[in-house]
Amino acid sequence: MSEEQHPKECPAEENEVLKRQADGNGEGDGHVKRLKASPSEQEERKYPKRKVVLLMAYSGKGYYGMQRNVGCSQFKTIEDDLVTALVKSGCIPENHGADMKKMSFQRCARTDKGVSAAGQVVSLKLWLIDDILDKINSHLPSQIRVLGLKRVTGGFNSKNKCDARTYSYMLPTIAFAPKELDHENGSFRLEKETLERVNRLFQCYKGTHNFHNFTSQKGPRDPSARRYIMDMVCEEPFVRRGMEFAVIKVKGQSFMMHQIRKMIGLVIAVVKGYTGESILEKSWGEEKVDIPKAPGLGLVLEKVHFEKYNRRFGDDGVHEPLDWTQEEAKISAFKEEHIYPTIVETEREEKSMLSWLRTLPIHDFEATAAGPQDNNRYSTQDDDEDGNGSD
Repeated sequence: MSEEQHPKECPAEENEVLKRQADGNGEGDGHVKRLKASPSEQEERKYPKRKVVLLMAYSGKGYYGMQRNVGCSQFKTIEDDLVTALVKSGCIPENHGADMKKMSFQRCARTDKGVSAAGQVVSLKLWLIDDILDKINSHLPSQIRVLGLKRVTGGFNSKNKCDARTYSYMLPTIAFAPKELDHENGSFRLEKETLERVNRLFQCYKGTHNFHNFTSQKGPRDPSARRYIMDMVCEEPFVRRGMEFAVIKVKGQSFMMHQIRKMIGLVIAVVKGYTGESILEKSWGEEKVDIPKAPGLGLVLEKVHFEKYNRRFGDDGVHEPLDWTQEEAKISAFKEEHIYPTIVETEREEKSMLSWLRTLPIHDFEATAAGPQDNNRYSTQDDDEDGNGSD
């Protein structure tokens, strides 16, 4: 037999010690005494461990996206600060911070470097400590807030259960000026007719199309390049710090890496006169089309939608619907304090949109090439900006 199958015999002294432990030192009924839990274990057992979702808002400036890269401390992410706050507040044990699978952690959207969120949702298991939101937020920087918490089913996965995502993109309206009018003095104001044309072009994206040209991750015959867009609209412009801005909203089931920024970039190129409107239809074909990618500044994850989950579990008497109506005031306040000012001031200082507009002439919108048909050359995983990749 091996040592595992045939344990070593204990010396007599050890046998006597074990006997006394089992007999309770000769007193009582002979039941084995349970070792007393340490103070930290006792504290942990006071609180139930439950599957929840957290509603998060953050300004992405200075961060290398949402997703944590364990062991890569030089590129700080939103999740780095979140996990640290969860450990310090006593919501999760320290080893869960090192291995996030232990707490079944999942995010709805893997936002990229510098991208902000007003309605990010993550799912995880944690201890429901008293005053949980206040304690988590006390260990977070002001540009990251946890605004809400709801109980969910044990098998809930925030990415897989999400039906749709709504993103916004805030940009200076100079982006839609005729190319000969590009200037930096902030005096440009978008005319009503131009806004109507912009929205007519954005409406062309509605429905299901092959968006392989709007990402570097998919081949033209990759089925996952087909995406369903529910709506896309540019709202009325407004003035901040002397510059006119507008917010574009787009809702879709999911978005591939860089897809939103390229959707916006192509419409800007059309409106400014670098190419014709027929380029949109052409971009959904199999040919490779050169599509410019608008700057990352201004992209915000606005909201994630859970309609199917809410219909099944929202009124079951046990779980709450994943609806954040009561948190809307806090979401709006966070955007006004942290997200919009950051976008406006960064644009004024760095002029990222104006710099990008100067690159549009280098794109050859008429030149096309047959896209590679071997889909094995492309990633087979779902490289969503709200899944395994980001815009």
